[in-house]
Amino acid sequence: MTHRALIHLNEAAPEKIRAVLQNTTNLLAALGPGTRVELVAHGPGIAVATEPPTEQLTALLDAGASLCVCRNTLTARGLSEADLHPQAEVVPSGVAHLVVRQAEGWAYLRP
Repeated sequence: MTHRALIHLNEAAPEKIRAVLQNTTNLLAALGPGTRVELVAHGPGIAVATEPPTEQLTALLDAGASLCVCRNTLTARGLSEADLHPQAEVVPSGVAHLVVRQAEGWAYLRP
């Protein structure tokens, strides 16, 4: 069985980002290969993609997790894709992406 999970991040607090990254690490370890995880960041949560990356974030992305960043937030903050982690993917709307993925059967987590 392939598991698919969305992890919602809309806060910039370092402890929140650390918790989200640790939850993602634990999820991938528990469910194993074939698990698809998308970290979906919007609003203040895009700090995960704009600040210097942690080793844990880089390891998660290298392991196949995705980091989806809201274009609406980028536009509102005057940022561009060049300001993001090189492995980040931009989606038109973070909240719309969450809704669409949930309709497709993805599990939703908001640590």
